[in-house]
Amino acid sequence: MKQINRTRGMTLIGFLLVLALVLFAAYMGIKLVPIYLNHFSVVSEMKAVASEPGTANMPPQTVRRNLMTRMDVSYVKHVRPEDVRVVRGDGVNLVVSYEVEEHLIGNIDAIIRFHRVEPLSN
Repeated sequence: MKQINRTRGMTLIGFLLVLALVLFAAYMGIKLVPIYLNHFSVVSEMKAVASEPGTANMPPQTVRRNLMTRMDVSYVKHVRPEDVRVVRGDGVNLVVSYEVEEHLIGNIDAIIRFHRVEPLSN
């Protein structure tokens, strides 16, 4: 009786390719996830400032100063005072637009742009 030798599993080259893909994804996560966590803090502070009573009637400089103070306390990076605007139109909105440039590998960089609008309460 003949024995049939059936091998199953991944070859060494296949394993190395899968490992390289997993490590690349982990590296991208390590570089990019903190930027998005920082943005979630920006959104949280914007909502907190926008929900304060009477912020729609405050001068834009006061709203900007309140937001920047809250962001300093929360250790928010990448947002400068000139990135914060108060726009009056159909209601009063707090607008934060900024971009983050992160070095990835060699001469490859990621530029991530954020734009968030929160209506201010009366």
